Amino acid sequence: MNTLAKALKGRGNIYGSMAESIQSRLPDVRKEGIKECLGGFLQEEHRLEEVEVVRGITFINDSRATNVNAAWFALESMNRPVIWIAGGQDKGNDYRVLANLVSRKVKALVCLGADNRRLTDFFTDRVQAVFEAETVEEAVQTAYMAGAPNDIVLLSPACASFDRFNDYTDRGNQFKKAVYDL
Repeated sequence: MNTLAKALKGRGNIYGSMAESIQSRLPDVRKEGIKECLGGFLQEEHRLEEVEVVRGITFINDSRATNVNAAWFALESMNRPVIWIAGGQDKGNDYRVLANLVSRKVKALVCLGADNRRLTDFFTDRVQAVFEAETVEEAVQTAYMAGAPNDIVLLSPACASFDRFNDYTDRGNQFKKAVYDL
């Protein structure tokens, strides 16, 4: 499990890989072979992808987290204070699932979406600060300014990307560019 945990970030990615390995386990395949294969996995782009560390702040691209469940797994895997960039096209999300995690782990929320009302209404009393951003560049700048060394800026939207982007890869690529431009 240690090799797997190092190769893949986040419990959701680890669970998925474990499920795939169980499915592939045949009587003639030994555990050591499965462990060796899983140890060679590379982190997938836009899934808890560490982009850059700037002034001690780690920027993570989890743009593929287009629903509340995926955002839950991302937040759950964070072990340092989080500035969370979330929002997009809300699909009737039930944010109550995230309430406890956000209260414990998120120090600031940056909302990036055409209509952030549901996010801001739900999380305003659960985090120290809530900001709204019109562009990815503004979201990254705002998160950077709200951050401190050892913090994590996590793009894990919990929403679809179609309000402002072509898809989650477009959103993730724009996020990475904005981080590199800091």
